[in-house]
Amino acid sequence: MPELKCNVQTCQHNKNFLCDLDKVEVGGKKATTAVETSCDSFEERKTNGYSNSAYESSNEKKASLCSCVDCKATECMYNSDCQCQAGKIDVEGDQASRCEGTNCATFQCK
Repeated sequence: MPELKCNVQTCQHNKNFLCDLDKVEVGGKKATTAVETSCDSFEERKTNGYSNSAYESSNEKKASLCSCVDCKATECMYNSDCQCQAGKIDVEGDQASRCEGTNCATFQCK
């Protein structure tokens, strides 16, 4: 599994630049550049105006340095049978509110 660094602070799965999902989906079937890819697992972080930190910490998923990455960007040099083979992956998306506002910065066209 690749090491995954996520800079998308607006995603609910981002926990201190790590992802709490076991499997991340990267989109961009016809992508030839990084900006044409997206983290299809992105879900915008919602705030409800109050916080119950005891509840949140007991029910929060644990983030991991490594995640399985299912990649639809078939033109990426790291894609092997729709699985990412890069050693490290950077997901970007400053102030994203939808998955289209994110991208896989590690993407390299074949």
